[in-house]
Amino acid sequence: MATSDPTVTGETTYDVVIIGGGPVGLLLAYQFKNFGISVCVLEQHKKETQDAYGRAIALFPRTLELLDQLGVVEPMLQLGFACRNSVTYKNGERIIPGRVWTFMENIKDTTYDFTLVLRQMYTEEILRENLQFVGVIYYQGVECVGFDCDQDTAPDGFPTTSTYRNAATGGTFCLKSKYLIGADGGRSFVRRHAGIPFEGDTSEDRWIRIDGIVETDMPITRAYGAIESKTHGNVLWAPLDHGATRIGYAYSAEIAAKYPNGVTQEVAVQEAIEAMKPFKVSFREVHWWTLYTIGQCIAKTFSTANSRVFLCGDAAHTHSSGAAQGLNTGIHDAVNLGWKLALHIRGLTKPEVLETYTAERLTAVQKLIDYDKDIATLMSSKWPAWYTGDANADPHLILGQIFDEAAAFNTGLGISYPANVLNGLGSVSYTNNDSHCDLTPGSRPPDVELKMPATNQLVRLQKITPNNAQFWAIIFTGNNNPSIQETLRALQRYLRDTAPELISHKSIRWLTIITAVGCSPYEALGMEPLGDAYFDAAEPLAHCRLGVDMEEGAAVILRPDGLVGATGKMEGRWIREYFSRVLYL
Repeated sequence: MATSDPTVTGETTYDVVIIGGGPVGLLLAYQFKNFGISVCVLEQHKKETQDAYGRAIALFPRTLELLDQLGVVEPMLQLGFACRNSVTYKNGERIIPGRVWTFMENIKDTTYDFTLVLRQMYTEEILRENLQFVGVIYYQGVECVGFDCDQDTAPDGFPTTSTYRNAATGGTFCLKSKYLIGADGGRSFVRRHAGIPFEGDTSEDRWIRIDGIVETDMPITRAYGAIESKTHGNVLWAPLDHGATRIGYAYSAEIAAKYPNGVTQEVAVQEAIEAMKPFKVSFREVHWWTLYTIGQCIAKTFSTANSRVFLCGDAAHTHSSGAAQGLNTGIHDAVNLGWKLALHIRGLTKPEVLETYTAERLTAVQKLIDYDKDIATLMSSKWPAWYTGDANADPHLILGQIFDEAAAFNTGLGISYPANVLNGLGSVSYTNNDSHCDLTPGSRPPDVELKMPATNQLVRLQKITPNNAQFWAIIFTGNNNPSIQETLRALQRYLRDTAPELISHKSIRWLTIITAVGCSPYEALGMEPLGDAYFDAAEPLAHCRLGVDMEEGAAVILRPDGLVGATGKMEGRWIREYFSRVLYL
């Protein structure tokens, strides 16, 4: 991995060039390298001199699952603080049940039943180490000053030429690539140079965030806290990694009037102390602080018309930190785009698959933008424009209700995408009404446990099916009665005689889940399984949790990002129809 002193002197070609070396750009690059795509990352700032701490801190369960599927989460678990509890205080008294962050206490159906609090500095360090390990070219201290795309370039050529200036030497160099990705933040040069409108607005509201080592007489400190203040809005208390804490509060016009000379670190500390009253707070160390204006903006599209330039993360959307969704949303962008663009470059998927990136992510981000407007307003102790209730009511109550209603969205476990070429329209519905788990195309399936043959070791479905830019065709056999066995034989005959390309395709992996234990997969089935086999013998059974009929079984296709693509009976015809829409067979 290159350092802060790039020495490129001429044109170099890559499949993908990523502008922006924050966590979103780094994660994209790591994926592309692992998926067999040549990639280069360029960062304008030198990380040694950029903010040491601060910025994003919270990684929610679905984000952790995605990082786990990509094999990068474990170092983060070593450094971060796993927060499973929340607390709410008003006038020094604890409110039970709490408000706002209580969704952290009821996270189910995932190994990651917590919020990992890890400051962005450490997240980036871990991702840069991963890039170095896999050999990604990474330059810092270089600024993109222009790019253009030659429309007449051959389909397998390198139509995009981007130009960079070395901040240290003033020298310039060019890179050629098939695709360019802007992960360069809210003031994105890539977005502006591509002419993509950035629509939205800013408010008059400003917030301060300050991190450090603090001492306090507040009874509960290692929980995500909401302190309901009459003067500083809904005050954030966030336990951080390495024993640190973040305090966040609204910097209202009334507070600002006290400081005509502007905000300094001393002001940020003093008002943090005021915000926490009646609790006493003192700072032993201040690591980082910021004052920023609240607003919500979203790019009109996340890609150019020719699909050669893409936007990810803050380059595509900005919002407040009220719900702590910024980094999580950017990582979801990166994962969604990573496998789609990689398979497209390798010539394995139909063009319509890549087109779903903007459509899917715009849907999720627009929901966040709408939700964030209300959150930010209420956290500043103001009423949203739509509110027509009692003006003297407590806005903290409404804020708590909104967080409760959006719990599945906050954790990321309930984020789903509408029907499209990837999310099958004609799927059979499998639903377990007792557990409310289902297999709905475009949604995340429950992370059920299975057993490894022979060892009976428990394994998670998401660990068996990592994001390696491959689709997973999973056969749930149900009870191994003669009818099930004949259905499975018919499927294997179809694959052998009519659709052998489904077995040999580079982007399709098969998996068989058997309702048996204590024998070999062959003995359990009376034939070889499709792909690797695991036993459904954990409690509760995966079949039951997913609503799969034990007498009929089912076939489920998972997208590379682990979401359900399609579901149906154990029949080869519909499986081939699905893949023929998505892949070049």
